[in-house]
Amino acid sequence: TTELMDNFAIYFRHVVSNSFYPVPQRAIGVGSAFEGWSPREQDVVYRVFIPMTPPRGHSFHLELDTAGQRRERNFRVRVQLECTCKWKLQGKNRLGFLHHSEEELRRNQDPSLLHTLCTGYYLDVQKTARWFCQLVRANWPALRQSHRWHLVPLPSRRSCQFKVTSGRESFRIEMLFGVRQGNSDIFVSSQPREAYTESTTWPESYAVAEMKFFKFIAGLVPPDSLHLKCLQFFTRLQLGLGFSTYTMKTIVMHLLTFLPLSEWRRRHFMRRLSDIVESLRYCIEVRHLDHFILGNLNLPGEISVPPEVRMAEPYNLFHHLELDPVAHSEEMSRYMDL
Repeated sequence: TTELMDNFAIYFRHVVSNSFYPVPQRAIGVGSAFEGWSPREQDVVYRVFIPMTPPRGHSFHLELDTAGQRRERNFRVRVQLECTCKWKLQGKNRLGFLHHSEEELRRNQDPSLLHTLCTGYYLDVQKTARWFCQLVRANWPALRQSHRWHLVPLPSRRSCQFKVTSGRESFRIEMLFGVRQGNSDIFVSSQPREAYTESTTWPESYAVAEMKFFKFIAGLVPPDSLHLKCLQFFTRLQLGLGFSTYTMKTIVMHLLTFLPLSEWRRRHFMRRLSDIVESLRYCIEVRHLDHFILGNLNLPGEISVPPEVRMAEPYNLFHHLELDPVAHSEEMSRYMDL
């Protein structure tokens, strides 16, 4: 998957080099497949995150959406036109969007990003997703993988999903995209957080930071560490019981920072499974499980987060259990089944 994405990146950059579309950067593998704990290998989706930078003559500005005062943050990506007079000084024959008439621009130059992938002044997720899918289909024949593999596009409104098949072999890839917050490992992402998310809404994503946490831990644990096997085993065990894999992942990430890493070896396997179960029970009882990234002051220095993310009030993933006694009772019942 990584090799395929690297090949795509070469062609993507070539295609957009003289355009006013966003510039895709090298893909970053995220999620269980790249963290090493996919619960069911046959159902794994290889998710990759593609950072985007603005094309020349444009800039991206992240605006926090304060509607509803959510704990988890949503953003809009405002696209602003910039003066490009310096390009002329450098001998590059480009018209500036700010200092030429619309008629002159329409006659001599491609439209700005505001007129292609935006709704109003804001980058539109669904329009960007359709554009990405068109890029994938158009560039697939040029990739050497196309000689062996067959590309099958899959429906998606906020990402680019496809399956590649060769005989009985097949695997699914989902390309998410977004904009980096400064130089940090926190992005705004096309991945929705709710069943319906407005097309100009870009939820804050911690997927890259979480992947880097697992990579950081991998460099510290003993060679026979089974921390990933614990997570894989438990997510397989509870499938169908209603607990989200993200809940289990969050509990394991907290335990990895709380327990000595030397105590995740093979001989500790049953004790660590017991710790995961007991942590789940406790969190359900007190109706509280802190998000691992947002508001965590104890993150390793290798993970870069903006000050406002690090200093934020911790977000309770079990907030809904505080508000709904029936949901809390059902969650305890599911725990007893487990």
